[in-house]
Amino acid sequence: MIEKNENNSGFSIFGTNQYEITSKYNDETYHIFVYQPSEAPPSEKGFPVIYLLDGNAIFGSVVEAVRIQSRRPEKTGVIPAIVVAIGYPIIEPFSLTRFKDYTIGKKAESEGVRRPDGSPWPEQGGAEQFLAFIEHELIPQMNERFHIDANRQTIFGHSLGGLLVLHTLFTKPHLFQSYIAGSPSIHWNESMILKEEQQFIENLKKDHKQLKLFIGLGELEKYHKNQIKDKAQNMSKRLSIYEIFGLHVEFTEFTQEGHVSVLLPLINKALRFSLHP
Repeated sequence: MIEKNENNSGFSIFGTNQYEITSKYNDETYHIFVYQPSEAPPSEKGFPVIYLLDGNAIFGSVVEAVRIQSRRPEKTGVIPAIVVAIGYPIIEPFSLTRFKDYTIGKKAESEGVRRPDGSPWPEQGGAEQFLAFIEHELIPQMNERFHIDANRQTIFGHSLGGLLVLHTLFTKPHLFQSYIAGSPSIHWNESMILKEEQQFIENLKKDHKQLKLFIGLGELEKYHKNQIKDKAQNMSKRLSIYEIFGLHVEFTEFTQEGHVSVLLPLINKALRFSLHP
């Protein structure tokens, strides 16, 4: 059940609402941010929709980019879309719960027992329950409330969120048609995500699907100790050869951008990738 949050304060963006949903799959409460364009849908099938991870951090940036660029789709390559951001009931940009929701496995293979600041790692390994929430609770409620084109649904995630995007593509490719993985944390339990990749490829060869994957990261991430650039670029190269089976892959390295600063150019590229006329 969606409950509208009437206690909003501060700046708000036209066309947006906020809700809270408590999932029966993991007992977590999620703060859901939604933007609905004021204009008519671009087709009789409805609006495209973009689902965002780390919604507290990027909802405003994505919505304003959609609002501005979709005014002239013929020039920007971006049509109006509904934006659904999955956040948490916090005031900070990020919640530690993301470590549980966005990861598979109980411990990062590439990390030590403790975080760099000496604190213990938060709970991990709850991706399946989180995806069950998205598939069986959030998406059906959004489809019921809004006129959404079922064939133009996108998921966007960055860092650990990018890892979850890849996990979703590999294990539940029916959920979305476009997948945006920014600076994905492939190193996090890498052996597990690579096994999922291989199984996905085998399934794709047997059952062709029309899917799109965009992987983007910052040029400066080549210096990251976890080899974010190399691992992401290698994955994009491996997957790009399967275009004949319906998987379209694009990779972009954004000049002079780092792991965090890459978010804004990544958003612009993601919109053109998934919301083209």
